[in-house]
Amino acid sequence: MKKLKENKKLLILATLGAIIALFAIITVLTQQGIINRYYSGILLSTCINIILVVSLNLTTGFLGQLTLGHAGFMAIGAYASAYCTKVVFASLPGIVSFPLALLVGGLLALVFGVIIGVPTLRLRGDYLAIITLAFGEVIRTILLNLSFVGGAKGYSGIPRYSNFAWAYFLAVATIVVIVMLIKSRHGRAIISVREDEIAAEASGINTSYYKILAFVFAAFFAGIAGGLYAHYMGIIEPKTFTFNKSIEILVMVVLGGMGNIKGAIVSAIVLTILPELLRSVSSYRTMIYALVLIIMMLAKNSPAFKATIQKIKSKFIRKEAQQ
Repeated sequence: MKKLKENKKLLILATLGAIIALFAIITVLTQQGIINRYYSGILLSTCINIILVVSLNLTTGFLGQLTLGHAGFMAIGAYASAYCTKVVFASLPGIVSFPLALLVGGLLALVFGVIIGVPTLRLRGDYLAIITLAFGEVIRTILLNLSFVGGAKGYSGIPRYSNFAWAYFLAVATIVVIVMLIKSRHGRAIISVREDEIAAEASGINTSYYKILAFVFAAFFAGIAGGLYAHYMGIIEPKTFTFNKSIEILVMVVLGGMGNIKGAIVSAIVLTILPELLRSVSSYRTMIYALVLIIMMLAKNSPAFKATIQKIKSKFIRKEAQQ
């Protein structure tokens, strides 16, 4: 037992060291000009997508509820945080106003998560997907008609406070919080709802409470991601947060594996970088991207591929046991 605790501590320290080392390496490469502004932007976008995918994985993967309104929560966070830095906290320095604006964006998305979650999470399957899809479209339509945030022409002049450091550590924080939640008593209750909701209720678990808990956590982090996106782009438009954006995030979740945090991170990285790599063949980019997605999904569900992954895992487990 004591050795197990020591190994766990060593694993945590090694992970923490790897996180800091990766950030330090990327920072040095950026300062040396090896990673230029374009690639730095891709890295920042990757971190934003990791936040979105890991948070959606909480509801779709671990809770087992198909929701298609994640882009709506992202839009709420983007517009709320942008309005805060431009108007509400305009007199404050950026180092203060930016984190406050992100927090406001996340909390407002969380509030909308509760408002939408309480009545809709009683539904299941296709009905829930349709309602959340409608919510995302309602949010987009409202933003199209709000003149004080630009309406259809978009909201411009947003301070560009987002940088790789902010995105990186917020992505790490999102992963840590979601992992801690899943490994807690609350996380086990959330997973039990996915496995068998009727059995969970019979065991005394308040399924409605845990559904809403997962939903609001996902909404909060989607709002944070939206705030990062707004302060990176400098201008946001309602057409950015369409149904297609929600589907894009969902594809990343499905490809990485439902209820698989590591898979979600890898999927977000691959599917963010892949379209940029295909810019040199812009005429065929959409077709190649679709083909790669199909091949990856087929490979992921292939028994031979699964057997290979299992062999690799077993080898690592044996090495750890020998040590």
